[in-house]
Amino acid sequence: MTKKTLLLVGFVSACSLALAGTKSYNVVFDQQAVVGTLQLAPGEYRLKVENGTATFTDVRTSKSVTAPAKVETVTTKFAHTAVDAFREGKTDRVAAIQLGGSTTKVEFSTEAAQSGM
Repeated sequence: MTKKTLLLVGFVSACSLALAGTKSYNVVFDQQAVVGTLQLAPGEYRLKVENGTATFTDVRTSKSVTAPAKVETVTTKFAHTAVDAFREGKTDRVAAIQLGGSTTKVEFSTEAAQSGM
C-alpha cells in the first residue's frame, strides 16, 4: 500500500483534544495492524502518548492496550495524522505515526510480533 492510501484509509482523523491539557488522536485501522508486539483488530482507536508509552483505546469497547514507543520531535508541525507502515502477510506493520497538528512522531519496533498474540 502506498503512504497516501494508508493515510486516507488507515487513519481518518487528525488531532483532537479529549480533555483539557491531554491530547489524544483518533485513528482507524481498516484491517488488522501490528504495532510493536500488539495485534490490533480493525476499528477506531484513541491514541495517547505519554512517557514513552503509546496507549490505544478501542472506541467501541473502551479496552486499552499499551506499546513501548520512541517519541521524536521534529521542527515542523504535521498537517495530518499519518502512518508509516508496510505490509507483512495479511497485516500492516506500523513503523511510526506522525501526529497531526503537532511536531511529534511516534516510532514503534518493527521486529516480528510474538506468535499467538
